[in-house]
Amino acid sequence: MVMATTQSNRLEERFRLWDRNGNGVIERADFDREADEIIARLGAQGTAKADKLKQAYLGMFDTLSAAAGTDRMSRAQFIDAADQEIIGRGDAGFAAVVGPTIEAIVDVLDRSGDGEISPSEMHGWFAAIGLDGQAADRAFRDLDTDGSGKLSVAELVDAVRDYHLGRNDIPLLGR
Repeated sequence: MVMATTQSNRLEERFRLWDRNGNGVIERADFDREADEIIARLGAQGTAKADKLKQAYLGMFDTLSAAAGTDRMSRAQFIDAADQEIIGRGDAGFAAVVGPTIEAIVDVLDRSGDGEISPSEMHGWFAAIGLDGQAADRAFRDLDTDGSGKLSVAELVDAVRDYHLGRNDIPLLGR
């Protein structure tokens, strides 16, 4: 029961953050706007990497929208769709729905081109989602499960999944 409450609360918070215009529904324009804001904060406008990030965001919306049967998801519709497509399908759901977005974020952030996120690149991501450097440092330490000093796509996908499943409290959603 605690796990289900945690999942629901986190999905409700995700709904609040994705309802960019505050109209009480999530629409494709909300995802479009968030992707554009992150891309702008990362200084990646007009790049192929930015296009990939935007496509991943919109693909995530399209998957959830199709599951909800509407292109204007209420809070309840969003939570049901996310539970069905992401949470209910476990690792496979996260890999299919959230994985492409995280891969695209890593691609934009990865200034060194090594396919992983360094602590300084993590600062860029956290700044783009409205969190400070101390939060980025704490999150990086918690997420670097193999102690490599870099974060792989797999570590980030696992962290987002575990956040939604109530297994960690790392602030990966922003504000």
